[in-house]
Amino acid sequence: MIGALMISLANPFPLKAEMTQGTSIEYLRIAVPSESREAWLKAEKESWEPWLLSKKGFLGRQLLWDEKNQEAIILISWASRKDWKSILKSEIDQVQKHFEEVAREQVGSKTSNPFPLKYEGELLPQ
Repeated sequence: MIGALMISLANPFPLKAEMTQGTSIEYLRIAVPSESREAWLKAEKESWEPWLLSKKGFLGRQLLWDEKNQEAIILISWASRKDWKSILKSEIDQVQKHFEEVAREQVGSKTSNPFPLKYEGELLPQ
């Protein structure tokens, strides 16, 4: 069962009329223990949120938390796969570095990423 936590940015799931054949949804699963859920949300808000809002083709995002599996599920809607995949890896790495810095500060850790990526994929609206 997915927990009730849900935060959205912009319009996370565009109306069917707004979706085009090229629309993509980035699907991520991240390890987030229940005791660190607020720390994860703060790290997301201070790093990925402002960056995503500045990206061409970004339509919205949902942050969900699965209590049973102790993981976050993130769904990011993009106007096109091209918009999403044209982002430079170095830019993503920089935002991820900032995310990890904030996350470590929030959980009181000095090393490693407190919220490691478990899975990343792509979903196509039907």
